[in-house]
Amino acid sequence: MGTEFWMAHVAAAKLEAIPASEYARRHGLSVKSLYYWRRKLKKFDKADAPLPAGKFIALRITPGAAQQSNCTLVLPSDLRLEMSVLPAPGWLAALVCAVPGIR
Repeated sequence: MGTEFWMAHVAAAKLEAIPASEYARRHGLSVKSLYYWRRKLKKFDKADAPLPAGKFIALRITPGAAQQSNCTLVLPSDLRLEMSVLPAPGWLAALVCAVPGIR
């Protein structure tokens, strides 16, 4: 059980808005481990704080023919992220935590 596993569970527990002990019981997790990872990831999030609103983020766009994507995420701002493969659960959990308005 690595970081991505716990990132997904910590994000899901936050979204469900139930006590951590209840979430852990439902998913067969150790409450102590869930609290540990919640603290650890919170420290990690503070170190990688998101950019203030209005800042640009560099994207790499590769030239070539348009490809049909297998995964499309539409964010609340109507921004579409099209990917050829499904992202890792930990990446999705981090996205949920980083982008306001995603549930």
